[in-house]
Amino acid sequence: MFQESKPEEKVVLKPYVVEAMEVEASHRGEDKTTCSTDMTEFVQHMVKEYNEDYKAMARDEKNYYQDTPKQIKRKVELYKRCHPEEYAAFIASLKSQKST
Repeated sequence: MFQESKPEEKVVLKPYVVEAMEVEASHRGEDKTTCSTDMTEFVQHMVKEYNEDYKAMARDEKNYYQDTPKQIKRKVELYKRCHPEEYAAFIASLKSQKST
């Protein structure tokens, strides 16, 4: 009634192409997202003034584009991802200013 179909074996005509593609696919690509200087300054100002209070950031007068709290949070996360060392140094400088 039902015939079992066996998967056909595929003949690879150019195995060097397959190997090259596998090598290329195994390399992890670099994250090419960047932050503009304007966005970096915006995020630094907001974090300096409000820390993690995104609702207050949304009401700030420097929020020219009227970003929502969620949009601002995404911008802060993007800045953290693009420049982790710079963000860590910025947070450390804020903590040292508060303790002084």
